[in-house]
Amino acid sequence: MTADPVEIMWQGRFITAKREGKWEYVGRARNIRAAVILAIDDGHVLLVEQYRVPLKRACIELPAGLIGDETEGEPVETAAARELEEETGYRAARIDEIGEFSSSPGMVSETFTLVRATGLERVHDGGGVEGEDIVVHRVPLDGVEAFVAEQRALGKMIDVRVLLLLAGGIVAD
Repeated sequence: MTADPVEIMWQGRFITAKREGKWEYVGRARNIRAAVILAIDDGHVLLVEQYRVPLKRACIELPAGLIGDETEGEPVETAAARELEEETGYRAARIDEIGEFSSSPGMVSETFTLVRATGLERVHDGGGVEGEDIVVHRVPLDGVEAFVAEQRALGKMIDVRVLLLLAGGIVAD
């Protein structure tokens, strides 16, 4: 099968809109990737809440961040550790890579690397870097379903990656 040429329709600092044959999709610019962090601490999972402009509302998510947005070739574990501490105020003794996943493959070429953070120590309040205004939630693993229902009732969006907490298996130590 012959691949159609990729046409760059628009490129910004972080994303690129592309056309390839009949497909239009977006991807990260400059080979930037994302790390998503599953941080389990003493039977609790760390979730973050932040306002997301495309959704026009707050979203409940696993902590996450960009890899290589400031330093090309940055290791996944380094970026994940940095983002976990910035967003949640927790430092991990260990970061283990679980695998690479895609959240919306029909319209976004971006993938993310899921990591597990263990041996957590709270070193500050978190909240992200300037302008992020992140709220940290430490939720009991056996209370995630009720927490998600409560947050949805409050009008908040739930990121698709939170579903893994409702499915079990992957959060087992």
